[in-house]
Amino acid sequence: MHPADLSPLAQEKPLRVLLVNAGEPDMLTWSGLVQPLRLAAKLLGPELLHVDVRSPDKFMADAQRHWHLVLLVADEAEAALKPANSRALVERCRAAPFWGGVGAGVLWLADAGALHGIRTALPWALYPDTNALAEQALFTPNLFEFDRNRLTCCGGAASIDFALTLVEMLFGGVVQAQVKEILCVDRVRGKDERQRVALQARFGTLQPKLTEAVALMEANIEEPLSTDDIAQLSGISRRQLERLFKQYLGSLPSRYYLELRLQRARKLLLETNNSIVQVGLMCGFSSGSHFSTAFGALFGNTPREERQRKLGQ
Repeated sequence: MHPADLSPLAQEKPLRVLLVNAGEPDMLTWSGLVQPLRLAAKLLGPELLHVDVRSPDKFMADAQRHWHLVLLVADEAEAALKPANSRALVERCRAAPFWGGVGAGVLWLADAGALHGIRTALPWALYPDTNALAEQALFTPNLFEFDRNRLTCCGGAASIDFALTLVEMLFGGVVQAQVKEILCVDRVRGKDERQRVALQARFGTLQPKLTEAVALMEANIEEPLSTDDIAQLSGISRRQLERLFKQYLGSLPSRYYLELRLQRARKLLLETNNSIVQVGLMCGFSSGSHFSTAFGALFGNTPREERQRKLGQ
C-alpha cells in the first residue's frame, strides 16, 4: 500500500477542484460531496479554494482548463448507464495530478483498468458489475480510500465523510469544524470504517454463509479462529469461503479478520484506559511487536501514537 500524500494539494493557492457529475443533481452521493466542499470554498475564499462543477460533456469539451483534483461522480443507479465516452472521461481525469471517483464513478475507473494495484473503495452493490480489468484493483470494504494519487469513495452518505476528511487534510481541523457545524454533522467517519450497514443489509439474506462467517469473526476477537475453523463452522469449504470473501469483500478471510481485530483495537485505544499490551491481548495479539507492526501497516501509526491522540484531545 502507498498512502496518498496530499501535501502538494494543500500547497496550491488556489486549489482547483473539479467535480464531474455524471448522475442526477439531487442524489445523496453528489450532494454529500459537493455541499461540504462548496461551504469550505465559501469560508476560505477564492484565493484558497475554487470548486468547479461540470457535466461529462462539458468536462470533455473544456480541454484547456487545468485542475489539481478531479473526481468522477455518479450514483449506483447510473452504473448500468455508463456513458459511451467513459473511457475518454477516465483518460481526461488522468491529466490531473490527483484524481479518482465517487459512487459508480469508481466502477467506471476500475473497468477502464485505471486502478491497477490501487486500494479502492467500490460501493458494495457494484461488486457483481465489475469486469476483468477491474479485478486488477484492490477492492476494500472501506468507506473511502486514498492511495498514491487516486481517491475513491463508495458514495451515499459516505460522500459527506469523504469530503469533510479532505477539508481537514487540506485546510485543517478549524475549517472542517466550521463546515461540520453548518451541516449539523457531529462525527466524521474515518476512511478505514467499513460499509457495514450496506454489508449486513445485503448479505444478511443473499449470502447467509458470508454473514455467518463475519459474525463468527466478530464474536471471536480475543481468541481468533483459523480460516479452516470458520469455514467448518459456517458449513462450507475453505475454498468456498475464500471465494465469497474475494467476490463480495475484495479480501481474503484472514486479511478481513486481521483488519476487524485491528479496528477493534483502535476503538479500545481511543475509548478505554486499558494498556496497549492489554488491548493487544484483547484483540488476539500475543506478541506486542506483531500488534504494533500490523497496526502500523493498516493505520499508518503505532498503537502508542494512537493512544497519544486520545490523550491529546
